[in-house]
Amino acid sequence: MPQTAQTLDAAAVRSWCVRALDALGREREEIDAINVYPVADGDTGTNLYLTVESAAQAVEAVFAADEPDATDAIRAMAHGALIGARGNSGTILSQLLRGMASVLADGRDGDHLARSLAAAARAAREAVAHPVEGTILTVASAAAEACGGGGDLVTVAKGAYEGARSALEATPGQLAVLRRAGVVDAGGRGLVAVLGALVEVVSGEAQLRPAGAHRSAVAAEACEAEAGPAGPAFEVIYLLEAEDAAVGRLRARLDALGDSLVVVGGDGLWNVHVHVDDAGAAVEAGMEAGRPHRIRITHFSGVSEVREQAQRAVVAVVPGEGLAGLCQEAGATTLLARPGEPPASGELVDAIRRAHAREVVLLPNDTDLRHTAGAAAEQARAEGIRVALIPTRAAVQGIAALAVHEPERRFDEDVVAMTAAAGATRYAELAVAERQSFTSAGVCQAGDVLGLIEGDVAVIGQDLTTTARTVLDRMLSAGGELVTLIVADETPAALAAELERHVRDTYLAVDTATYHAGVGAPPLLIGVE
Repeated sequence: MPQTAQTLDAAAVRSWCVRALDALGREREEIDAINVYPVADGDTGTNLYLTVESAAQAVEAVFAADEPDATDAIRAMAHGALIGARGNSGTILSQLLRGMASVLADGRDGDHLARSLAAAARAAREAVAHPVEGTILTVASAAAEACGGGGDLVTVAKGAYEGARSALEATPGQLAVLRRAGVVDAGGRGLVAVLGALVEVVSGEAQLRPAGAHRSAVAAEACEAEAGPAGPAFEVIYLLEAEDAAVGRLRARLDALGDSLVVVGGDGLWNVHVHVDDAGAAVEAGMEAGRPHRIRITHFSGVSEVREQAQRAVVAVVPGEGLAGLCQEAGATTLLARPGEPPASGELVDAIRRAHAREVVLLPNDTDLRHTAGAAAEQARAEGIRVALIPTRAAVQGIAALAVHEPERRFDEDVVAMTAAAGATRYAELAVAERQSFTSAGVCQAGDVLGLIEGDVAVIGQDLTTTARTVLDRMLSAGGELVTLIVADETPAALAAELERHVRDTYLAVDTATYHAGVGAPPLLIGVE
């Protein structure tokens, strides 16, 4: 007889995360294949997997630090899902887990599980600007309703699972795009997998996969011909540190900008997801509401094009939101490098997948990302994507490469041209020393301004402007035709104007281009071509 549980303890929560991740890993491709709503971009399974992976990692972290109690494990699961939520369905799933955690923190028997599922379904609907039936929201509500008033843990878990399965099978009758495609809702399909994993943990019994999992995207492709005009061009996701009142205003502003708006979280930390035509405006709205970070902007090339895959795309790692917008306008899929938190290889692979292209040019734009980017490129190649890694060492080299990118050229020719442009760009950076240390230019003290040329400290100064001018003169002593200045929001506005004037007065044949990196970037990046 299989063992059953009477309560969700910390070990059970840990096991639930592991089993849910395993289930989504097995079924990710099938869920991706039936993804036709809200955008047929074929990544719902992947997004759900990455969301649960983040939840599982957060739970493992509390186990590594100590022997957690159930409340610690449950809160870690919800927090991990929140900070790692991907896509529309992943963001909603994170809110479902958060809603469950708010109740399960007080008790973990069957009655509390039933109440937690009801709280989760309510919280998820409140997080979505315009709830639609026939989606993961419908499946979540059905799971909660099927629990009845409660009962023992196994009975409640099984009831929720069966209710979700039945609701999933009914989704094509509720949403026309699913009916035309001949598929069930992809997000709901993922939620059923997560609930099935919970049943396995508390009952010890393996669950059958829901009917409809075998359906492919063949019918979905046919339905795209009947689809209306394409939706917004970009998916924007970011974490946001902000007060509740500011988030209320943000919801209204983003709702006016686009669709598929989901804002989840609370207690000062939120995950924002929206589809818009103006990605910069969506990020700017977040900056007005609080502090956005982990910003991800993905370009939708249109439903049919995404489904068939674009021939070629560029994936660029950038150090600031402003550069993300600049590169995105040039057609690149961007990944934000947060200060002190360089992207992992998994994040780079995810960005390559989300580019939805047969051929991808990867621009890491950081010397320290060389090995990470190489590992990501190898993994993507193993998945059948042709990836060329151009070892750009700074954002200015990535911009130079993007400037000559021509997707109509043969892949090899395009890569050669982009590599040559990047290689012809010398780069420098200004930074502020955090402590006394020995450098290649001598001993620096905390607070000194460091001018790094090609990664090595070449100048130690006392103020940004004088140090920047010295660095620029050294770089231009070897010649140059174009100076690129990339300034962070925290950098005094007069710096760029002073450097532009200096170049104009001193180097008559040299042009200057200035870009704004946004929040979190180094004070100044300099490129000389």
